[in-house]
Amino acid sequence: MTETRYRTAHRGWTAAGARRAAVIYPEIPGVSQRRRSPEARLEEAVGLAAAIELDVVHAEAVRLSKIVPATLLGGGVVERLKGLCAALETELLIVDASLTPVQQRNLERDIDTKVIDRTGLILEIFGARARTHEGRLQVELAALTFQRSRLVRSWTHLERQRGGLGFIGGPGESQIEIDRRLIDERIVRLKKELEQVARTRGLHRKAREKVPYPVVSLVGYTNAGKSTLFNRLTDSAVMAKDMLFATLDPTMRKLDLPSGRTAILSDTVGFISDLPTDLVAAFRATLEEVRAAQVLIHVRDISSTEAEVEKADVEQVLSTLEIDPQTVMLEAWNKTDLLPEGALEPVEARAAAARDGEDDPDAFAISAAKGDGFAALLSAIDTALARFRETRRTEIPAEDGAALAWLHRFGDILEHETDEASGVQTVIASLDPGDWDRYAQRFGYPATALE
Repeated sequence: MTETRYRTAHRGWTAAGARRAAVIYPEIPGVSQRRRSPEARLEEAVGLAAAIELDVVHAEAVRLSKIVPATLLGGGVVERLKGLCAALETELLIVDASLTPVQQRNLERDIDTKVIDRTGLILEIFGARARTHEGRLQVELAALTFQRSRLVRSWTHLERQRGGLGFIGGPGESQIEIDRRLIDERIVRLKKELEQVARTRGLHRKAREKVPYPVVSLVGYTNAGKSTLFNRLTDSAVMAKDMLFATLDPTMRKLDLPSGRTAILSDTVGFISDLPTDLVAAFRATLEEVRAAQVLIHVRDISSTEAEVEKADVEQVLSTLEIDPQTVMLEAWNKTDLLPEGALEPVEARAAAARDGEDDPDAFAISAAKGDGFAALLSAIDTALARFRETRRTEIPAEDGAALAWLHRFGDILEHETDEASGVQTVIASLDPGDWDRYAQRFGYPATALE
């Protein structure tokens, strides 16, 4: 059994008086070496811990020769961690893996400190970050589903002083014994509330379809820069930090396109590798905005050494969402300002080659922080949305200039002829389906689809 230790940079994330924590990433045989490097995985785990202001005083990757069913880790590692946690006065040990309830209990007993696994840590972050009613419901449902098999001794509601879910604990926490029956009853109530939320979101979406504005959604690995790009494109002030899971609740704003058309831009929660299954299910209502989008923009941190692995993780989550095959996917290769000297031109060349090739998606090298590369990306969004337009023929009285002007404003006029004898204008135009409905409601002229 071998181990590798790392000094970790906090990048200003932790706060004074933050709780002291140690992070370990176990390299599990046949699993850990498959994709992300141990160094990258450990750095991500430290970032997750720092995202809720834990002070990570020690981090290391431990290579396991075999899995020990009782504790996951071998006896020698457990004994060493006990001494290390005592010497560093840590209050929490984070194991960046999935622990069974028995393994978690045994580690807590043997190391004599609180232990949480990757799922518990992610749930704690989501509990601290959820701001909307829907977000809180989803987090609580995921947390209860996770706790159901564990019956954690210390669980409190989201309203407690520090926030979060009680896996870590904190000021104001009380010890509450929750049995499976009470958890099941609460889960049933939460699911009913979330069904109502989903219905409400569906009504809002139908209302937007009548407005109507097409939906463009930003997706991507956590901390890829989605919120920074969102703010730049919509002139908004959504929380955007160099921090994992800075955005949890979905945010939507108007997006003005170069053609003068308007779309709705949606910022979504960032994806992450090994996202707990229960969490994906609980947040399905939030991700419905992704499923409803005509265009998805996959925002990628192109400066990351794990960019390709992160792309695969995002695509794996997207594959579970039953996205319409007609949805257009674009890639925004973000953080070009962080590329090392001499690396920008090759990245831009690769993006150009992706656009010129026959394979999707088209790629665009951008810097959300500096605003570089936006023109080409916005133009591509415009072009992609044009694919969803319908071409129809309509007849307008010659004296009705308002109807013709409206078609010019919201669509593309392909043909326009005026019959001098009858005084009727025949117009063939391309508009979004919802715009055709608005046209009919506003002016009362029928529009027939071309065969």
